[in-house]
Amino acid sequence: MNQRQFELPGPVKLGGTIGAAAIITTGTTAVRGNEAWKATRTPDGPATVHIRVLGTSADATAWGPGSDWIIEHAPDLCGASDNAEDFVTDHPLIGRIQRQHPADRIGRTHLVFEALIPSILGQKVTGIESKRSLQAILRRHGEPAPGPHPLRVLPEPSVLAGLPSYEYHSLGVERRRAETIKRVAARARKLESAATMSPPDATRLLTAFRGVGVWTAALVTGAVHGDPDAVPVGDFHIPNTVSWALAGEPRGTDERMLELLEPFAGHRGRVIRLLKSAGFSAPKYGPRQPIRSHF
Repeated sequence: MNQRQFELPGPVKLGGTIGAAAIITTGTTAVRGNEAWKATRTPDGPATVHIRVLGTSADATAWGPGSDWIIEHAPDLCGASDNAEDFVTDHPLIGRIQRQHPADRIGRTHLVFEALIPSILGQKVTGIESKRSLQAILRRHGEPAPGPHPLRVLPEPSVLAGLPSYEYHSLGVERRRAETIKRVAARARKLESAATMSPPDATRLLTAFRGVGVWTAALVTGAVHGDPDAVPVGDFHIPNTVSWALAGEPRGTDERMLELLEPFAGHRGRVIRLLKSAGFSAPKYGPRQPIRSHF
């Protein structure tokens, strides 16, 4: 067990930092108030970290073979490396939301594979479907996380690379996403090098893999690098949210979204996060997208 204390550059809302950076899922991450638990597979092995924030100070305790690694990177998980103060805007709505949510910082995990798998699972399906599949993978092929909290760690990449198609089908993952997971899992070591690259270079590496597009890459760089400019082009909801909030238009395209976000270049992903924190969503018309089952 390892412990450390560290200072933060300002107040932090853990649900929006560790939660978002981990692409939060039931089973690997638990956030409640000023405390968070996160289980992960570090370069040194599995680890669990517990972080508690009191004002602008935090203490972290970690368990497992990867405890040294996760303790070292605990401040980044809490958004300590996020230069939120660099974002200055005279936009009345975004400026007001920023003042109302000063504790919204962007966390950074430095871990590519753990961000890539839930992002691939989220391709072209509802959030409920992707979360259901990830939880099934964790239950059946993951392992108990070190430490006292009942979390689980994603399987080794070699395990996911070796699963047959029928097993993925039983986990609620159709062939297209399953093949993408197997493809990236087989090259997980190479993909982890994206964590040391700039977000544009990391995006080029990620999208060189068949089945990984700009939407998936943006989710990954947003989590791995804490990239404040990451925009998941191709998202079902975000163009509508941005168009409604910034232009009063209930529906928007990717092109319109990028046009409206252009004045915030360098912090476009941060603006999307702020709109989410403020609870913005476009008016909903028609029936909801049906929840499908591959089980």
